[in-house]
Amino acid sequence: MATAQLTASSISTRSLASFQGLRPLEAVKFGASVGNLRVRVGLSQRSFNGLVVKAATVVTPKYTSLKPLGDRVLVKIKIAEEKTGGGILLPTTSQTKPQGGEVVAIGEGKTVGKTKVDLSVKTGTQVVYSKYAGTELEFNGSKHLILKDDDIVGILETDDVKDLKPLNDRVLIKVAEAEEKTAGGLLLTEATKEKPSIGTVIAVGPGPLDDEGKTKPLSITPGSTVMYSKYAGNDFKGKDGSEYIALRASDVMAVLS
Repeated sequence: MATAQLTASSISTRSLASFQGLRPLEAVKFGASVGNLRVRVGLSQRSFNGLVVKAATVVTPKYTSLKPLGDRVLVKIKIAEEKTGGGILLPTTSQTKPQGGEVVAIGEGKTVGKTKVDLSVKTGTQVVYSKYAGTELEFNGSKHLILKDDDIVGILETDDVKDLKPLNDRVLIKVAEAEEKTAGGLLLTEATKEKPSIGTVIAVGPGPLDDEGKTKPLSITPGSTVMYSKYAGNDFKGKDGSEYIALRASDVMAVLS
């Protein structure tokens, strides 16, 4: 992702249009949000040392096509929801960052050992990808993401995450509900409930590729109750309000019975 380094002398009440080669998506003024950072009036020059603003790379209109290379995929990002289910408008800072979109172009594939392997997705496929993967860019007036095939978590054939079809070595887990009480019987508030790291496997991917480019099936099966690393994977909420997580099979630590 393109990165612009700001200093006190380069920040003003005007937009950041002066950065060569970059066109800011939004004007930035004192008192406005820069990404997730709140800029306040009255900060000294020393306060701005190390401040970095990341912006999407803008592909100029003279380029009408973009062909990813190798195992890279171009995804048109799904627009973030601007309203809650009840119709309340959301400010930009509270909008859920989209983690899905439509594949619009793919590379020629990858080579594993001596075997040429096709990519796991095709153009027109609706996919979910890792939260911090890829490089964001503005192309043909829309936001896109160019990322590696392995950064795609799964294929979403419906608009509900419970129907996600994991790819490669990914596993989709329905998270167990948090305990309402402590072992001593005390009721827990939402803020004090510990996030569970146990759930039921809903679906598994075909498995990773071995050194010969052949798929190696996963040992984890749907229906298993498993324990997984607490800070792994990507969290999602299903239409039924249930919590789901998609992670790599290597982040599953144990099967419970």
